[in-house]
Amino acid sequence: MSDVASTFRDQYGRDPEGLWAAPGRVNLIGEHTDYNDGFVLPFALPMRVVAAAARADAGWQVRSDLEDEQASFESAGEPGTISGWAAYVAGVVWALRDAGYEVPPADLAITSDVPLGAGVSSSAALESAVLTALIDLGELEIPVAERPALAQRAENVYVGAPTGIMDQSASIRCEAGQALFLDCRSQEVEQIPFDVAAEGLAVLVVNSNAPHKHVDGEYGARRKSCEEAARLLGVPALRDVAADGLDVALERLDDDVTRRRVRHVVTENQRVLDTVELLRSGRIREIGPLMTASHASMRDDFEITVPEVDVAVEAALTAGAYGARMTGGGFGGCVLALIDADRADATAAAVADAYAKHGFTAPTPFVAVPSQGATRL
Repeated sequence: MSDVASTFRDQYGRDPEGLWAAPGRVNLIGEHTDYNDGFVLPFALPMRVVAAAARADAGWQVRSDLEDEQASFESAGEPGTISGWAAYVAGVVWALRDAGYEVPPADLAITSDVPLGAGVSSSAALESAVLTALIDLGELEIPVAERPALAQRAENVYVGAPTGIMDQSASIRCEAGQALFLDCRSQEVEQIPFDVAAEGLAVLVVNSNAPHKHVDGEYGARRKSCEEAARLLGVPALRDVAADGLDVALERLDDDVTRRRVRHVVTENQRVLDTVELLRSGRIREIGPLMTASHASMRDDFEITVPEVDVAVEAALTAGAYGARMTGGGFGGCVLALIDADRADATAAAVADAYAKHGFTAPTPFVAVPSQGATRL
């Protein structure tokens, strides 16, 4: 990662007042459950967005090496006023001001090593880094537990991406060596020990290099389908359909597609709860079948996988992974595989070979270590 403090000095002719960082995330299990008021279990990546920042006399200027561009605005304006990558920064300013906070004018320089378009929440990392910097610069008294909702509002309302609360919660609230068990309704969290290295294990992340976008119609269509199903079933959200009542609920729905969407969400919530129980008792290897079942559900019931991620999952399992699944919103992105630590290279090679046989763009693998959420460096 480039020296963002030097970039700041070159751009603004002075030193920044500080550096703030926020990570990308992968979701161990619990996909498309967050906006259904359900449960998720992400952990933070070591890859992060870093913001160098200092207070300014007026307005906001941002230099980003993500696009090698500069943006400036005197006011964030209403949603839709600013587009492109700068909308995520302007959205944070807008969300803070809309919530009644006095946001300090600021100059910022942004750098990142979070992969873009890979389903590891590069946008939430950007929002969370900027949010943390502006809160500190303005000495705003905002509890950590309330910050993810502000970053989410920036993405939902200002940018226009209908994501749930998971991404911003993970980027802000995760802790090193832990997975974040989040109840997306109450926003209560529990840090779940996830020391894979101590068990001789590793989580291999394979970037499929099949990029995805959340602002397109497919993600929004899944969300609308879930909301309509909840309305038809007479519950506030699909989280309120219990696993043992799933069959009865499905019988009340006429449309097969809607039934499959509901089945994914309800069974996925249960898989999160089952995974948490196993991790609490230190039985990490036993979560593998739950991961694999989650992928099958995303593929068959929620229909959000693509051939690249399906091939990566199958190749990892054939190479001996305990479990593997797509992570993220779908239609591209990354795959997680729980493996023996000494099998990382062999598993990555197996996936690469499978990609070559299918004529896919080569994947990009890395080993993920549960890391720290947003912080001042």
